[in-house]
Amino acid sequence: MIGRLKRIHRRMPLGTRLALGIGGLSLVAFAVVGTALTTYMRDYLSAQLNDQLKLAQVAQSKSIAEYGTLEGKKYYRWYYAVYDVSDGTPTLRKPEDPDDVPKDVDDLTSLARAQAAADTEIIRTEHLKGDGLYRLRACEVKPGVVLVSGAPMEDMDDTVGQLITVQVVAFVLALLALVVFGRGLLRRGLKPIGDMAHTARGITSHDLTTDSARLPVRADGGNGAPEVEELRTAFNTMLEHIDDALAVRTEAEQRLRRFVADASHELRTPLMSVRGYADLFQYAAANAPEEREKHLARLRAEAARMGVLLDDLLLLARLDAADVETPLRPEQEDLAELVRQAADAFRAAHPDHPLTVTAGPGPVRLRIDPLRIRQVLDNLLTNAAVHTPAGTKVAVEVAMEETVVMEETVAMEETGPDGAPGTAVIRVTDYGPGIPAADRARVFDRFYRVDKARSRDRGGSGLGLAVARSLVAAHGGTIDLAGEPGSTTFVLRLPKRA
Repeated sequence: MIGRLKRIHRRMPLGTRLALGIGGLSLVAFAVVGTALTTYMRDYLSAQLNDQLKLAQVAQSKSIAEYGTLEGKKYYRWYYAVYDVSDGTPTLRKPEDPDDVPKDVDDLTSLARAQAAADTEIIRTEHLKGDGLYRLRACEVKPGVVLVSGAPMEDMDDTVGQLITVQVVAFVLALLALVVFGRGLLRRGLKPIGDMAHTARGITSHDLTTDSARLPVRADGGNGAPEVEELRTAFNTMLEHIDDALAVRTEAEQRLRRFVADASHELRTPLMSVRGYADLFQYAAANAPEEREKHLARLRAEAARMGVLLDDLLLLARLDAADVETPLRPEQEDLAELVRQAADAFRAAHPDHPLTVTAGPGPVRLRIDPLRIRQVLDNLLTNAAVHTPAGTKVAVEVAMEETVVMEETVAMEETGPDGAPGTAVIRVTDYGPGIPAADRARVFDRFYRVDKARSRDRGGSGLGLAVARSLVAAHGGTIDLAGEPGSTTFVLRLPKRA
């Protein structure tokens, strides 16, 4: 039975359980208050009855002492008995009215005997045969004479009974009102929790494995206690974090799919070329030996291009997992000298593109990986040569941020912390046709080419700028695209603390 009640209680809604709990506590409180009030009222009425008996006996004692008999006002259903106890044995005097004494006077006689022995007033509550419960009081009128009076307690019991009835009715009505209205208030107060439970059920039924794995529901606003509002806020914040995590995961999955698809497409061409040149080399070995060296050189060139592509993919993968394995080997290096070395290599490889280098008189020493930063510089300079016609001027400027021209300093102060002193800045500018505005936002995406028609032999794999941005970011710096029609400028910033 108890186990069944427990199961029923566990299946009840929280609001009902709280309402019943409040009702139970209220019932206990009502019982304590009712018991205390009833006890107080009974004691109060009992004391009043005792005082009434005492006052009545005072007046009656005077009548007995003066006239030897009981005269004067008498109360309805009260009993009065006068005993002579001079010889130690109570002897009942003949009453003025036979109705003054009960039919059975044994209890009154016993009380008179006890008073004579104790020589003090005595009060008892006795049940008189045929009359019910009476309050008896015995007192000495004069030496040898004892008066025993009895007052019915029926009126007092009726009053107490009526008080109990009123209390029970009032408490029951109050308890019902408390449970009913309290249940409504609790349901209203707990509605936000129910909304959150509904939201949670909606989330459990939502497929979080799809590409559009966004949470479609929220625990919306409503009136509630501060604790409920705090819970709602925490719940919604948690949902926002889950939403953001799902969005990041979805974006990463989509980016990975695009990356794998692009990588497969990029590798397919050199692999097909290698396969074709291998077939040509096999054919030439049997039929045209003089063509073998040409086919072998092309085979090696395609293999080398595929190796470069794989190296770039591997470097990007290692940079993406830099928290596991960093591919950098930082050391103290003069950035200005590194720029001069890259400029010398560019002049040797591209003599048809005049290059100017602007650097301060002193060294720009940073803690960097010189090989990786040189790779970034070579990539930017090579892009400037590949994507512009012969004769296009190229300029490189390297300086600390506080020594750049006034216009750039003002711009940095307006845009934020990138212009803080202690930041090394390299600007690689070519004065070619520039990059179309529609392509500027995507030039750093992997496998993205501005000119879709350009061959891979000239246009590269589309990984150069993506690798450059990842390498600079690994150093704690940034690389951005600036410029206007007629020029293109890549701005590379490296913090001195790097």
